Amino acid sequence: MDSKIEAFAKGHEAFKTVKFHQNKERFKNLVEQGQNPKALFIGCSDSRVMPAMITGSRPGDLFIVRNIGNFVAPFKPDADYHATASAIEYAVSVLEISDIIVCGHSNCGAIAALYKEIEPTQENVHTIKWLELGEAAKRIALLSHKDKPQKDLLTYTEKISVIHQLDNLLTYPAVKRRVDSGKLFLHGWYYDLESGIIEYYDDEAFEFRTLCQSQEEQL
Repeated sequence: MDSKIEAFAKGHEAFKTVKFHQNKERFKNLVEQGQNPKALFIGCSDSRVMPAMITGSRPGDLFIVRNIGNFVAPFKPDADYHATASAIEYAVSVLEISDIIVCGHSNCGAIAALYKEIEPTQENVHTIKWLELGEAAKRIALLSHKDKPQKDLLTYTEKISVIHQLDNLLTYPAVKRRVDSGKLFLHGWYYDLESGIIEYYDDEAFEFRTLCQSQEEQL
């Protein structure tokens, strides 16, 4: 067995003998009663971002969608394959979740790729198309941060992109209807890999603020 896969197998054994055993009753209830997650979490596929870990969530708490750049494609009513859209529809219309979190993060490869010249090939055709969902954020960032250091430009783009994805969520009929009726709430988060701090977008102050009060006091 490949050494990396062997490490996963050992990790699974540890999970089965310790963590699963400790939470056996909870897993049993989740099977018998079905899932009732607290929120839909739309995050990046980046291996350094672990939704359950950074939120302290337990099994059954989060309905998770991960993709390149934590992007949300605008609603498009056709019969094509739309993985993220399907998950949004299921979470909102079937599970009737009350909150959707779009979580961006620092050092995002998808955002960095927006500023690079990538030659289209048959091997990256879907990636090139998907990255178009970050172009609106890039345009806004270049208007106000083009003379800033590259790191600042990327960070600003990462955060603006989160806000843009929230706007795209509102193009989904079920999302818009439930938001308007006060049954669904949208949240924009930004996770800093280096500090471990999560910021949330305050749509009244038009700025990102630290999510945890104790973190705010430490800054």
